Amino acid sequence: MTAAIPTTPVRTRFAPSPTGYLHVGGARTALFSWAYARHFGGTFVLRIEDTDLERSTPEAVQAILDGMSWLGLQHDEGPFYQMKRMERYREVLAKMLADGTAYHCYSSPDEVEAMRERQRIAGDKPRYDGTWRPEAGKVLPQVPADRKPVIRFKNPLDGDVSWLDVVKGQITISNRELDDLVIARPDGTPTYNFCVAVDDNDMQITHVIRGDDHVNNTPRQINILLAIGAKLPHYGHVPMILGTDGQKLSKRRDAVSVMDYLDKGYLPESMLNYLARLGWSHGDDEVFSIEQMCNWFDLSHLSGSAAQFNPEKLAWLNNHYIKAADNQRLAELIRQQMLGLGAEFENAPDLAAVVGLMKERANTTLELGLAAMLFYRQPQADAALREQHINAAVLPALLEYAQACQTVEWNKAALAIMMKEILAKFALKMPQLAMPLRLLLTGQLQTPSIDAVVELFGREVVLARLSKIAE
Repeated sequence: MTAAIPTTPVRTRFAPSPTGYLHVGGARTALFSWAYARHFGGTFVLRIEDTDLERSTPEAVQAILDGMSWLGLQHDEGPFYQMKRMERYREVLAKMLADGTAYHCYSSPDEVEAMRERQRIAGDKPRYDGTWRPEAGKVLPQVPADRKPVIRFKNPLDGDVSWLDVVKGQITISNRELDDLVIARPDGTPTYNFCVAVDDNDMQITHVIRGDDHVNNTPRQINILLAIGAKLPHYGHVPMILGTDGQKLSKRRDAVSVMDYLDKGYLPESMLNYLARLGWSHGDDEVFSIEQMCNWFDLSHLSGSAAQFNPEKLAWLNNHYIKAADNQRLAELIRQQMLGLGAEFENAPDLAAVVGLMKERANTTLELGLAAMLFYRQPQADAALREQHINAAVLPALLEYAQACQTVEWNKAALAIMMKEILAKFALKMPQLAMPLRLLLTGQLQTPSIDAVVELFGREVVLARLSKIAE
């Protein structure tokens, strides 16, 4: 589908409910909305839909703000909080009541449930039956004493609600499928769909990009917008993200909080790149910067099919961005983790230099921190490994290597030449000397190039550890 080029300034929004963490699906929606605004030099609005007083918490609000900040999805306006806009909602409700597009309904919850049960038994779709809906010539029931009413939207009885969804194409819903929605509770608190419509109008939102679980809300919001004389935004509903099992992402089975990935050692640029490819594409490009995405992003390449979350692909992307990242930045990211593992940084190699050596194979910063620990703890080689690799056949070469370390020029190239000369002199192969050196210096058999490891440790540390060859 080809998306039309906007003729008015673009204004998008991300409007999460603060009932928990920033979900991966929500982060993707925020990214698409943000990128579309950036592509056209528009405005990205952050709105917190916190009218669910039982579930909304300050901690959840902060979790959303933290997640957006980590990803770098900075808003241009907001955050706006719906609970701080109650006066505006009351103003619109009063006007709708005066205009006859909303009405007071005194049906109790039990009465509403009873009418719906009768409809279910009759095989009809359960809906409010319009008992209190004012119509010309209709006599309404007597208002019950001591019962506060809800306010219902007077939904059109006939016709259709239709919109050209930028992802799904033309969608049409009959108004007969929609009943008169409650837009304010007995205590006067407005409900979700009403607040969304008023907010989108007041904030002049031009494009609403959100998950397809909101498709059923859209006709209701469109009718409310039309009733208050608002201009309709363009809507695009992106399919859900599936887990590795093909089911909807679940907290029980999957890591679904954006901040979980921070804790697991992922970089924000890899997360953004990966989220972008979950439902959007630019040719065959798999790896691209956020700046490139903003340059390329349009709505015509949003997919109408559900995307499947692939942890292995995300790990591959993260490895790509770790290899490209500044070593000092990575060092700061892993320093605290390493301190928790007992790292001793005093008289040890520069962490940024170690990162440069170790990052090639790290899929996460957690892996990088663990790998870097070999330079910041005392080696504790297994006794059996020492016996296997430090034997009479190699001991003379090890002693000569330790002796040569006292005077060799301390750089990787010179150390490599020295190593080759000793191997040749004692007729040894590289692993025969490299393995015991690794054990003595790091306590393990697998490390990067032994010459690079020796160079980073420094002459003093190497001589100190090789002095224990015979122990």
